[in-house]
Amino acid sequence: MNGADSLIRTLIAGGVDICFTNPGTSEMHFVAALDRQPGLRSILTLFEGVASGAADGYGRMAGKPAATLLHTGPGLANALANFHNARKARTPIVNIVGDHATSHQRYDAPLSSDVAGFAAPVSGWVRSSVDANAVAGDAVAALAAAAQPPGQVATLILPADCAWNETAGTATPPPPPPPRRAQPKPNVIAEVARALRTGESAVIFLSGQALLEHELALAGRVAAATGARLLCQTFNPRHQRGAGRIAVEPLPYFAESAIANLAGTRHLILAGAQPPVSFFAYPDTPSWLTPDGCAIHTLAAPEDDAQAALTALVDELGAGSVPMDVQPALAPELPTGALTPEAVHRSIAAQMPEHAIVSDEAITGGFGMLHHTRGAPPHDWLQLTGGSIGQGLPLATGAATACPDRKVICLEGDGSAMYTIQSLWTQAREGMDVTNIVFANRRYAILEVELARVGAQPGPQAQRNYSIGDPDLDFVALARGLGVPAARVTTADEFNARFAAAMTEPGPSLIEVPF
Repeated sequence: MNGADSLIRTLIAGGVDICFTNPGTSEMHFVAALDRQPGLRSILTLFEGVASGAADGYGRMAGKPAATLLHTGPGLANALANFHNARKARTPIVNIVGDHATSHQRYDAPLSSDVAGFAAPVSGWVRSSVDANAVAGDAVAALAAAAQPPGQVATLILPADCAWNETAGTATPPPPPPPRRAQPKPNVIAEVARALRTGESAVIFLSGQALLEHELALAGRVAAATGARLLCQTFNPRHQRGAGRIAVEPLPYFAESAIANLAGTRHLILAGAQPPVSFFAYPDTPSWLTPDGCAIHTLAAPEDDAQAALTALVDELGAGSVPMDVQPALAPELPTGALTPEAVHRSIAAQMPEHAIVSDEAITGGFGMLHHTRGAPPHDWLQLTGGSIGQGLPLATGAATACPDRKVICLEGDGSAMYTIQSLWTQAREGMDVTNIVFANRRYAILEVELARVGAQPGPQAQRNYSIGDPDLDFVALARGLGVPAARVTTADEFNARFAAAMTEPGPSLIEVPF
């Protein structure tokens, strides 16, 4: 058994059964070992950013890490943007990066680089194996690090000789024990309960684990018993929402609107969230959004057990039998006539199946989508947590891998789609049930909005940096060239029909929505 065999056996023993790959020469022994060590399914991606984004989507939905396999420092560099998003989402991922053999590293060959230096900004843990005998133990450590609550990217660098050399033993190390989230402290629960009993304006600010269905129900009881408002972060890793669940509105994106929303709040109670800050800095606008004089109480930090904390708070308040206000089912009528973003939103809300998974990177095309789908059948909503565009298509790919029995709907902007359009090929090759909806406005519209907000005065040359027309992108041709059936719609009625067909037919598809 060589080092690659021992690595794969250890990953499988630790519960990892998916590896999103883009391998090269340094990783050939790992790839060859896949056939000798059944149990780890490899999924090829044509760009490393697809691998990292897919691992993020998988981890968010599966609640456990996938692995990635990348080629040396440049391959890792191509994946960094979506590892950044995964870091902000706190997604568990075991990131394996091949490197030159230890004996070859001193020669500064063309692909030599500081792999650990590339990995550090997006990883919570980084280690390079020193020999084949160390690989299995390093893999156990990587598994434990990735699962460290609330989750993180753990990067294991695998020099080629550590993969091809034989190991001294044949036993697979036992997997690390399951991690335990920090439990609530009684004094913290008592402090939050006192704040809620004052009758002063209070907001319970949610994210992470606190946006799952059971935890939301607990937060709903607290809100019903105390009059506190429920808000969530603007962008969240996973939000279980829809009819029959507790409705939570996101904090508005723009700083001025967020400040107005929080005005008068005397107690901000964090449950899986961090204190809200502006997405960007703007002239004459505060970056810190919590009002002056507002006390911040951390009920549960992102790494804490939000379910246990909310349960303890419900018990402290005696709110266990308080009726909750859940979101009623709302089925909008199918739109007709002109094709507008709102018409698409309403059509999706009317036809979305129960337990769908939505990967949302529509940005300007998706403004209003959360409002229209609030009463749709229960579903999961995955968002762009780190702001690095090019996440939507890979995230949907990973979610479909984790949940092959559920419909995945990807809401994508045309500019963002071009960062990781290769995702469509992987969806086609693996037969993934993903409906990709591309809002094609032929420009980086959100950047045009931000351009005005920062007070810049663009001229014709500057405007060309925000236009992606001339020539127009043809997403139907792009999708078909990558093996995905596609169509462009021009009316709301055409979209209704295409989307309805996609919700009943298995496999990947793409609908281009020009506006």
